[in-house]
Amino acid sequence: MIRRAWPPLFVLVVLFGVWEAYVDLGGVDDLVLASPSQIAKSIYNDRSLLLDNLRVTAEEVGFGILLSVAVGFALGVLLHWSDIARRALYPLIVGSQAVPLVVFAPLLVYWVGFGILPKLVIIALICFFPVVVTTYDGLRAVDPELRKLMRTLDATRWQTFRIAELPAALPAALSGARIAVAVGVIGAFLAETAGSTAGLGHLLLQSIPALETPRAFASAVVMAGFAIALFYALGVAERRLLSYRGTP
Repeated sequence: MIRRAWPPLFVLVVLFGVWEAYVDLGGVDDLVLASPSQIAKSIYNDRSLLLDNLRVTAEEVGFGILLSVAVGFALGVLLHWSDIARRALYPLIVGSQAVPLVVFAPLLVYWVGFGILPKLVIIALICFFPVVVTTYDGLRAVDPELRKLMRTLDATRWQTFRIAELPAALPAALSGARIAVAVGVIGAFLAETAGSTAGLGHLLLQSIPALETPRAFASAVVMAGFAIALFYALGVAERRLLSYRGTP
């Protein structure tokens, strides 16, 4: 465990050291770029404020990821089951990732208000794509001989899916969810910029014009730490699932 942790920690220490020296030696105004020590001080001094806003962002990201996984998994299964759906929907699903959702965020707020729903929609729209792709690829990767065996045993389409295809698709969907988590916090930030009264993204935006640069960077650091924690938590869940299924 320690051997695996020290290389990235060493890189971080070096980067933070260079960053600190750059700011302290006058390379840039600290109103533009806060030093790591200033950010750490802000995290400690503003910990209650950061924690309160983290709860809001965590709720948005958590429910948004759940929604994106549910929608993405269902679409992946639909694309696998139906050639018509695949030809009709897959290009549109790919094209949806090229749309700058920040343009539609104010419209969603106008339609459904400033509650959590428009934020969940934005996060889900950003995060569902990797779940769709990995689920669909996981279903396609099932051994054709296994499907042939199921047909030989007179298994129904549903039985083939439940016994042979679903176990292969679940780990793939979890892998997609891990990718989604990496961008889910960014989705929450974009959602909060469209209209919000709380959340780390809101706090970051409010801190910049108030010249609270360390607090703005502290908000970004907490968001990044939350995303990393979610990513590795899903990794643990994926490994346990694979272990339960007896996959090496």
